[in-house]
Amino acid sequence: MSDVLEPTARAALRLNPHVAALPAYNAGLSVETARRVSGRHDIARLASNENPDGCSPRVLEALAGYDPSRYADPACTALRAALGSFLDVAPDRIVCGNGSEEMIAAISRAALEPGREVLTVAPSFGLHEIEPLATGARVRKIAMLPDFGFDLDALATAIETGPALVFLSSPWNPVGPALNEAGLTRLAEAACGRGTLFVLDEAYFEYGGGALPDALQILSDAGLPFVILRTFSKAYGLAGLRVGYAIASDAALARTIAAAKTPFNVNGAAQIAAIAALADQDWMRASVSRLEARRAALAQGLAAAGFRTAPSRTNFLFVDCGGDSAAAAEALLAEGIIVKPWRESGFERSLRVTIGSQGDGERFLDALVRWRAAR
Repeated sequence: MSDVLEPTARAALRLNPHVAALPAYNAGLSVETARRVSGRHDIARLASNENPDGCSPRVLEALAGYDPSRYADPACTALRAALGSFLDVAPDRIVCGNGSEEMIAAISRAALEPGREVLTVAPSFGLHEIEPLATGARVRKIAMLPDFGFDLDALATAIETGPALVFLSSPWNPVGPALNEAGLTRLAEAACGRGTLFVLDEAYFEYGGGALPDALQILSDAGLPFVILRTFSKAYGLAGLRVGYAIASDAALARTIAAAKTPFNVNGAAQIAAIAALADQDWMRASVSRLEARRAALAQGLAAAGFRTAPSRTNFLFVDCGGDSAAAAEALLAEGIIVKPWRESGFERSLRVTIGSQGDGERFLDALVRWRAAR
């Protein structure tokens, strides 16, 4: 008798059902795809919240002698030391990642088990939902208020039920506003003693206009386990190199998060670039100032044209386009303009548009007005 199984008797491949069922991440289109679809070469890339100013010249100078033949320091020792000095935080509380997105995945792996609950907001940053779902956790969302603000009452009540993990963005991706000191303090106090890990994603921290609350102090004073996430992808202009970091409430939590990531996760060029970018605060602040002026001008133009936008402390605007956002995005793409239509239930009229150059903003506004008129 043959020991070879007949095809009908072979066991079927079983994949992780939590991963197999994940929703797709809503990533911005590439320039190459936009050129192919639109037939245009002059693409305005306004979907991925990249810095139109690029990065500090010091970054390019630092990378000039980079040797890619050697493995990078897996512990990111020099980068964590630079961050620790800059933030006045012990380096053993800092974990560096391949973008802050990797830190979201590592935190989810470190803190969650199948069936546990994660709390976030709606509309949400996609990975605040996707990464917990990949672990088998349940995700509960609290919808924003009609004025595009955080529903603090509903959030505090939900946090008091003791979810395993809370993911909040402030400034809020994809909407734009930020929690003030009273709001953040209230939510932190609601989480105290609940066995909840409080994760505050501050990817857009540098765009807060200097008016954001001191989250590190507030969360430390509250005495709860927490992680603050930040990135070099936005204001520092290092999106293509992928480097972000997590600031943990204590070294033990940082070690557990680090154990959940891959080794050699931040490449050598990214580590060198991040240290150089961090050292050039003048360049970053000047870039942020220029972008804030363009953000205000675009928001004013949208309002004058009758479009409703959320208040923003970020490098993007969340716009009610007055119709189906997917249709609007398709029409804009035909003109070589990439924006991100929001597809979460209840928010299908909203577009998220990155603040690019002044010309990009004017081009976007003109095209959106024409689309609305043609509907």
